[in-house]
Amino acid sequence: MKRLLVSCFGLGWLPVAPGTWGSLPPAMLFALMCYFGSTAAAISITMVVLVLLGSIVCIKFAPYVIAATGKSDPREVVADEFAGQAVTFLFIAAAPISNIWVTALLGFLLFRFFDILKPWPIRKLEKLPKGWGILLDDLLAGVYAGIASLVCLVLWNNWHLPGEH
Repeated sequence: MKRLLVSCFGLGWLPVAPGTWGSLPPAMLFALMCYFGSTAAAISITMVVLVLLGSIVCIKFAPYVIAATGKSDPREVVADEFAGQAVTFLFIAAAPISNIWVTALLGFLLFRFFDILKPWPIRKLEKLPKGWGILLDDLLAGVYAGIASLVCLVLWNNWHLPGEH
């Protein structure tokens, strides 16, 4: 059960890019909530809940998977990507969105970019013990991606004249 939870119900067991698959549920939920007209408050609350769920699962159960696999950051642990991706969308929940799907894709791609590239000090966080290093680098990647997404959205909205969206 522990491995099932940290793998986000098996997404972490997929053979290609498990972290990308683990990032997908929050991105899809964000897009669907926007599409169906959820308020910024409802989206923000949902993203906070996803961050907390992913974080708690990662901190509580990742050490078990580390011990079972002998790897410091097992590929199957994707609850960290789940939480980090939700952080990204928490940043942009109240942003003006002209195209839901492009915005969701932007947040998704920017999170994956920062999670893979690991600019300073993200890589340093990876070295923290147990599940903390696994989790905190993704949460910070989510912060970076959230800020970058906001900048992109503001620039996009300022670039176009009113009515051109």
